[in-house]
Amino acid sequence: MAQRFGGKYSPDTDATPGSTPRKTRRLRVDPVGGRVNLMFLPPVLLAGTSLIGGAGTLVLGLGGAFLLASGVWLLRDGLLAEAEYHERKVARRPVLPRKILAAVLAGAGAALAAYSNDPSLIAALLYGLAASALHLAAFGIDPLQNKGMEGIDTFQQDRVARVVDEAEKLLSGMSQAILRAGDRRAEARLAEFQETARHLIRTVEEDPRDLTAARKYLVVYLRGAHDATVKFADLYARNQDAQARDDYLALLDDLDQNFAARTAKSLLDDRSDLNVEIDVLRERLSREGVRLEQAAPANTKEDQ
Repeated sequence: MAQRFGGKYSPDTDATPGSTPRKTRRLRVDPVGGRVNLMFLPPVLLAGTSLIGGAGTLVLGLGGAFLLASGVWLLRDGLLAEAEYHERKVARRPVLPRKILAAVLAGAGAALAAYSNDPSLIAALLYGLAASALHLAAFGIDPLQNKGMEGIDTFQQDRVARVVDEAEKLLSGMSQAILRAGDRRAEARLAEFQETARHLIRTVEEDPRDLTAARKYLVVYLRGAHDATVKFADLYARNQDAQARDDYLALLDDLDQNFAARTAKSLLDDRSDLNVEIDVLRERLSREGVRLEQAAPANTKEDQ
């Protein structure tokens, strides 16, 4: 769906002369593109052409169409999971290799489709292998290794994963609820707050020690923001109350500032912890009699 861009001279924006412009929202590219949607065409055609054949052709054709369609659904989920994996600095590999399974289902569906027209087992297997190979060449395989999890407590990471999943559900629910209001300004402001909230989520994922301090924000405050969004959307959809919209936007401003401050404090604490570790290491090396020499300049007159 097309979305209008706002600016200084655009209507329905809160930009005023001398005011601080809103931060630019990072665009998210949908990992499921048109080529994935085109993958639904072969199972539809296969199911349609199998209706004009005999009973055996009908069963094999419908079975192949089912396998092909199931593979496309797995492929969509696999691409979404892969996009989330690459977006995060700390991530686990997908538990279910959906893209690989989608390639297997595509090969099995192509084999059944070929066997329904040519009852040759060898030819069907060759068609199936070719379809699977082309599928993997076109879409690749799933991430097979964890990323950025060296030295991280897996138990603590599991706790973070549960909180993050709940926070993402709340953010998604807010996006769906605000559409009922039909107000572009509220939608844009909510998207900015969601970007700030996701920044805090990524910070907690990278360092699970921040979970205790950030849990109130990712559970309690986000739950309150979700409920407020639902109530505002229902109220504004009925009577277009301008005061209700102003109150809701003010709430988002407060939440955005608080979440940004919490993220900045987490990053500052991480830097302080790093400085403490460096000081402790230097003290231990000093006790061991190791003297840290400063690096000499690269170019000196004596070297020349």
